[in-house]
Amino acid sequence: MEVGGLPVELWQLILSYLRLPDLGRCSLVCRAWYELVLSLDKTRWRQLCLGCLEHRHPNWPNQPSVEPRSWREAFKQHYLASKTWTKNTQDLESSNCLSLFRRRKGRRRLCVGAGGEFGSLRAALAAASPYDRLVLLPGVHEEQGEVLLKVPVEVVGQGKLGDVALLASIDQHCPTARLCNMVFMPARFTSVLYKTTSGYVQFDNCNFESGQLQIHAPGTCQVKFCTFSQSSIHLRSMALCVLENCEFTGSENASVTVEGCPSSDRNWACKHLAVLAKSCTASMCEPDPASWPMARRDDWGESLLGPVRTCKIVVGEERSSFLSAVGAQALLGSAQEDAEFGESLRAAKEEEYPTLDSNSSDSDLHSDDEEDAQAAYKLPYQAHSLSHTLADVTHSRLQSNGLHTLQRDLKLKSLQQELQQDKEAQSLANSLQGCIIRECLFRDGKGGIFIYSRGQAKLEGSIFRDLTYAVRCIQNSKVIMLRNDIHHCKASGIFLRLSAGGLIADNNIHSNCEAGVDIRKGANPLVLCNKIHSGLRSGIVVVGNGKGVIRSNQIYGNKEAGIYILYNGNPAVSGNHIFQGLAAGIAVNENGRGQITGNIICENQWGGADIRHGGDPILRNNLISCGYSDGVVVGERGKGLIEGNTIYGNKGCGVWMMSSSLPHLINNQISHNSIYGVAVFCRKDDAGDYPPGQGGSENFQEEREGAGGENDPDTEEEYPAARRPISVALVELNSINYNGAAGLHVKSSEALNIIANVIHANRDGGVAVLQSTQLTRIANNSISCNSRGGVLVEAKCQVELHGNGIYDNSSHGVVSKGEGIITENDIIGNHRCGLQLLQAADMKVTKNRIQSFQDYGIALFDEAKGLVQENLIFQGRSKKSILRPMSNAEDCVIQNNMLLTFKKRFDMECMLINPPARPHIEGGALGSCTAAGGQRVSSITTRVDGGCHNHGSIFCAIL
Repeated sequence: MEVGGLPVELWQLILSYLRLPDLGRCSLVCRAWYELVLSLDKTRWRQLCLGCLEHRHPNWPNQPSVEPRSWREAFKQHYLASKTWTKNTQDLESSNCLSLFRRRKGRRRLCVGAGGEFGSLRAALAAASPYDRLVLLPGVHEEQGEVLLKVPVEVVGQGKLGDVALLASIDQHCPTARLCNMVFMPARFTSVLYKTTSGYVQFDNCNFESGQLQIHAPGTCQVKFCTFSQSSIHLRSMALCVLENCEFTGSENASVTVEGCPSSDRNWACKHLAVLAKSCTASMCEPDPASWPMARRDDWGESLLGPVRTCKIVVGEERSSFLSAVGAQALLGSAQEDAEFGESLRAAKEEEYPTLDSNSSDSDLHSDDEEDAQAAYKLPYQAHSLSHTLADVTHSRLQSNGLHTLQRDLKLKSLQQELQQDKEAQSLANSLQGCIIRECLFRDGKGGIFIYSRGQAKLEGSIFRDLTYAVRCIQNSKVIMLRNDIHHCKASGIFLRLSAGGLIADNNIHSNCEAGVDIRKGANPLVLCNKIHSGLRSGIVVVGNGKGVIRSNQIYGNKEAGIYILYNGNPAVSGNHIFQGLAAGIAVNENGRGQITGNIICENQWGGADIRHGGDPILRNNLISCGYSDGVVVGERGKGLIEGNTIYGNKGCGVWMMSSSLPHLINNQISHNSIYGVAVFCRKDDAGDYPPGQGGSENFQEEREGAGGENDPDTEEEYPAARRPISVALVELNSINYNGAAGLHVKSSEALNIIANVIHANRDGGVAVLQSTQLTRIANNSISCNSRGGVLVEAKCQVELHGNGIYDNSSHGVVSKGEGIITENDIIGNHRCGLQLLQAADMKVTKNRIQSFQDYGIALFDEAKGLVQENLIFQGRSKKSILRPMSNAEDCVIQNNMLLTFKKRFDMECMLINPPARPHIEGGALGSCTAAGGQRVSSITTRVDGGCHNHGSIFCAIL
């Protein structure tokens, strides 16, 4: 009959009464009938799928309220899986002609129980032939001794799940078997419910209570739609087994234990399980990362984290133009507080340094033609060696484009992109070996999966919640985790140690009491494209020679550091977005190392990166922005190479360093931070200054005892020799501009080198040296257009200024009350004196080129002493004496200085040509250093002070 003879709706109604074999026949009539049968997906196919006692809802137990994409396809997968146990006959037959004698449809049905043919399972098995179906009638079936399964049979419980209970211990000695629709309970003499060492066993729609399944290679199994209540599975040397859509609750130890290297002696069922696993993987719905909400909700519908913001940088001429895209309202709300803070800071500075007030004594010099007059005396200096860097920072549009380009380059990659670029990760993701666990639920117990002694497991689409731990992988084992949800564990979510490895990708790991991922003792996993958030401690911890590749993850909202590296931990951390943490973004402590490159680290409460106590990472090409404290903190005995980072818009300092630290700060863009660009302090951390509950409750004692320090031969091999060694903290080739206080603030008890930096347009002075008991060397820097003086040196400080270009600052070029050398600098065009020596200053001032537009070139006051000779001093607009010695000290020597007055504009243009305008940078000094990191983990210390100008970082902290 033609399909068009009746309305489609009527055909669908008629076909909805057909049984499965009849639907199959109808689909073979023609294409129109085939499509008509397919159209019954949400009616007849759904009814068939849910009405089968051997199956449950396709998305049970994780999402039983969510319909599958196709009920027909789900039913097909269930049906094919249920027949796997019969496929060994094809392998056993040596000739196709033997298939004529195969007893498939003629196999017997044996009933066991009250009213059945056999009173016990043991009796039925003794009479059964291969592939017979044994039906257990409703009731409790108890076997007193161990039951041996010697022939392949199917054992099925009649009625609904729970009507049939079997109290027995079964030992399988046959090639294959299937058990379905029963409740397994342990016999009185053992807790082992079922074991096999050679054959294949298939469990469908069963409950296991208070017992254990033991499957040893070359035996294997397939377990679907089963519930394990206080029960577990122990798998030894599995070549391949499959656990799907199972629920594990109340386990006293691990719910699934995987032991031993996958066996090369493969069971006959392995090839069928591999085909089944591949088909299921192809049919799984892969979620689109772009559609994921930034904060997942828990079972009660409550947000695990407040609205998550992203940080989009907008750069203007003023600090106030910096706004976080989504957090703009909050920042605008705090703008008034920032303004008040800035004014308070200025007031404090004016009280502390009254001589630096650029408006106190020169109001008589202002006139309508001041700009024209200044232009007449201006010396051109723009062609110095760092002028190309200065040109970039003085054009906000260029800097904005650069930041937007950086954000685009650091865009988070999807898992698909990562797998295309990383063949190792692709191979791991596609591997089918060991135990495959898919779409299972592990809850309310001690452990989820325990893998040890070179075991291997692959976990996909499963949920782990309210456990002590979700996954524990040790002893050279390998775990592959894809698209799992791991939350509310009492300890770490995923724990790897003792050279464990594998792939942890595309998982949602949140709300755990310890670290989301814990990597220790040589473990070396790939951690890609996960969301790790809302943890009560750190997101990822790398401890005790742990390694790993941590890439393209979203790590946010954790109570401690997003990534925490210590005790020689040495991961490669790249391309991650680490934001909105309640502590540091990345913390490196206790000889931790690591290569931290290309990450976006923003909006964290404490330092974006925090390095202390021997931490020695490579921090390269990261965007560290919008933090509520400092951008980078280098605390006591911190080290590391900090290179090529953009440190922008943080509410504290750009970089906060302790003088006892030994970092190499090179080629960074440090701008628009609320306080100092770079601050160096000598105050040590208070050891007892731990906030409540964050004093390090996690036990790292074994890592401490085993820490080999910086000379550990096992870790030195991985520490590249290309890194340039330094013995003094080094700040070089950085661009430090538009910060809310001084560009570089020094209060140090150790030596410090400040080399070849551009320090421009900061809202206080360029460089302020307030304490320097050892030599601070300031060489070949460009210090220009700062809102106060270029360089301030306080009393009792030791400073060497050499080869700097100090231009167009709003107050004095250099003010010194301390000791040292000022030689071969260009101090040009500053709004007050070129050089002031005050109080008991004792400086050797030689071979400088100095000009002040409206004040003295060199002014000496109070008891200043030293040597002032062979300087070239250009006349400014002021008609006062060019050199004004006012010191009363008898040992102040002033000799052989050249004082120049110009008659022609041509003369002015030629003044900074031989030599050209400073700084002069050798070509080799501009090369960037290359390096890598090495590593190890400790407890949180924190310091809360009134601000950087009060000798401490605001909320500087480390785990």
